[in-house]
Amino acid sequence: MGLMRSCWVQGADDPELGFGLDNLPWCRFNGGRLGVGIGEFVIEVDHYDRVWLESRLRADSMNRPRLIPLADVSFDLPFSIGDYTDFYASIHHATNVGRLFRPDNPLLPNYRHVPIAYHGRASSIVVSGTPVKRPRGQLGEGRFGPTEQLDYELELGAFIGTGNPLGSPIPASAAHQHIAGFCLVNDWSARDIQRWEYQPLGPFLGKSFATSVSPWVVVPEALAPYSVPAEARPETLAYLQSPGVLYDITLEVRLNGELMCRSNTRDLYWTFAQMIAHHTSNGCNLRPGDLLASGTVSGPEPTARGCLLEAEKPFLRDGDEVELRGYAESPGKPRISFGECRGRILPAG
Repeated sequence: MGLMRSCWVQGADDPELGFGLDNLPWCRFNGGRLGVGIGEFVIEVDHYDRVWLESRLRADSMNRPRLIPLADVSFDLPFSIGDYTDFYASIHHATNVGRLFRPDNPLLPNYRHVPIAYHGRASSIVVSGTPVKRPRGQLGEGRFGPTEQLDYELELGAFIGTGNPLGSPIPASAAHQHIAGFCLVNDWSARDIQRWEYQPLGPFLGKSFATSVSPWVVVPEALAPYSVPAEARPETLAYLQSPGVLYDITLEVRLNGELMCRSNTRDLYWTFAQMIAHHTSNGCNLRPGDLLASGTVSGPEPTARGCLLEAEKPFLRDGDEVELRGYAESPGKPRISFGECRGRILPAG
């Protein structure tokens, strides 16, 4: 892939936008129509074909598709999401949160051996821009009311494109063939509800009220220049020993316009290949449109803590707006953008 290949569409050659010929993310819009992002526009298509698109978007093309300005676009969820699994793939996040509750033993002994996850609620996944109502729940013994500790979580998500039959695990070495693309994920969390309910079975109502995803699906081919070989670790079992790649993707959180966190997915402990291999290792079947999320992506620096709990900062107030952004960039390589994932907090109903 070359850098800033010439395109006739306004904004396509702007490296700051990150929607050029090297990154043609797709979306669903205006009632389920399939679209592809280029510059400051969307092109409606019948199916996703990078070769066909590039041939019509190059500067010398004589067969130019119609452009729809982003101002005329209302985004839908990219997939009909049947199942959603949220992992805990950042060792920095796991250690920082563990230190808050177990200062002498922050990282549980199973963390380096098994990709930890919980099954989330697919019905409450919403597209970027959808307001999030403050949830009510049990806040402790004898207390019920609106959460007082509403938090965001900065995550990367992967959509499954090709599933697997029930009873047929996906090997880690072939997991990349099952990923349709990547998106931004904000797995909103009510920490007080979560803290009271999660023992012994894990997250429930403290998570299931809303999860926001970005509208754009960035295909793996666009991220190939930013792939980083993952470290093989001797303590992992054989079925996890082909870890695949991590990606050098910068993720950011802004709260009411203020930068709160900047982290990178290359710091994840577990790769998506390992997540898929583990998810299916018992024969569980994944289906097209299933969403797997990384869990909060944090780094080793205090400025790279991907949620308010971990950063030990005040929780969200009504009216706050949280914006996630993601991009990959490096000198001599095309800039790949994920767009934004945005949500504003509404008062409890």
